[in-house]
Amino acid sequence: MKEFEELDFDQILELIEQKDADRVKELLADLHPADIAELCDELDVEEARFIYMQLDNETAAQVLTEMDEDARKDFLDILPSETIAKRFVDYMDSDDAVDIIREMDEDKQEEILSHIEDIEQAGDIVDLLKYDEDTAGGLMGTEMVIVKENWSMPECLREMRIQAEEMDEIYYVYVVDDEERLRGVFPLKRMITSPSVSKVKHVMRKEPISVHVDTPVDEVIQTIEKYNLVAVPVVDSIGRLVGRITVDDVMDEVREQAERDYQLASGLSQDVESDDSIIKQTRARLPWLLIGMVGGLGTSAILGLFDGVFSSYPEMALFIPLIGATGGNVGTQASAIVVQGLANNSLDISNTGRQIMKESMVSLINAAIISLAVFGYNWWRYGMGSPATYSVSLSLFCVVMFAALFGTFVPMTLEKLKIDPAIATGPFISITNDIIGMLIYMGITVWLS
Repeated sequence: MKEFEELDFDQILELIEQKDADRVKELLADLHPADIAELCDELDVEEARFIYMQLDNETAAQVLTEMDEDARKDFLDILPSETIAKRFVDYMDSDDAVDIIREMDEDKQEEILSHIEDIEQAGDIVDLLKYDEDTAGGLMGTEMVIVKENWSMPECLREMRIQAEEMDEIYYVYVVDDEERLRGVFPLKRMITSPSVSKVKHVMRKEPISVHVDTPVDEVIQTIEKYNLVAVPVVDSIGRLVGRITVDDVMDEVREQAERDYQLASGLSQDVESDDSIIKQTRARLPWLLIGMVGGLGTSAILGLFDGVFSSYPEMALFIPLIGATGGNVGTQASAIVVQGLANNSLDISNTGRQIMKESMVSLINAAIISLAVFGYNWWRYGMGSPATYSVSLSLFCVVMFAALFGTFVPMTLEKLKIDPAIATGPFISITNDIIGMLIYMGITVWLS
């Protein structure tokens, strides 16, 4: 199967304009659903509709799940609810169908559900919509191969063949008791190697790794990563097997979280894309810019209080960018390490004191090296008689120490308060360090002069 290329796009676009359905269908047959989705993202809704008319139902459903969220919403808005249900939802796994339906308003959700012919599938979707989308229940699908622990091997094999016909991929075979409680995982290797007289419970792997329906998505990701799973079963409050989460579902969440954290660290107040409207991008970017402006005005006001110092020692003004940049960089580094540690669970929030002590030692070394380097430079340039020789070096030492400890303490405090520590990175740390750094710099300068 070939990849989507620019040549394909130009050719297909020309064929769409010519309404050459047969030729379009021929070209699409060689493309992966993800590449067709990429193509549809670049088209307007009517052109995308023409593309979908040339696809079989299963491929069309796969393409829809791969599309960009905004492009998909625009496309679905022009389609009747019955078409969405019978052409797309009927051919999707339950978790993908829920993701699609969740993007629509409640009225359209009900209309789509009413047109789903498979009552069992519709019921599964309704049940899944009740879960918070940031939990395991909101992420799971209900398509699984399930066997009973008391079944014989021939009986197990017979039932597995029946269930497998309705599934695209089989990751694990789950074992339950008569009350549908999860008891184990049935490795396919043991099915081949075990004697036919054995019962499932004699060859299954007991006490499987599982997550609860209310488990946060972050913990689900950590579980799959820690135990190198390709899928993890989901159980309810009494241990009944209700669904499974696959690694591809988790990867989507990892990507979205990474994008969100990066945008927060960059000072974006909401999720935006490069192709979003000017108004949306402005709303996302302006708040932090205004905060940064206020921080800059505050720094200017502080410097204005010490204009006499700059009149007497004009060389002191040359080091203002150095003080601000160094403090901001150190604070951002420290906070980034803490936020990353909290995200991947390598840093325990109960060890705040230990982390601060560790960061203190690191910052002490960094501060000593940086301040000595600047001291040597100013000694060479201004001599021992200039206040800059001493005050800049001492200020840098103090600023680095403060910025490192501040960058460590703030995200850990936010984590204890159940606030996303990612909001403490980037602009917030930099702005705070600029103001405090200038106060430290000016205070030490006045003291030494």
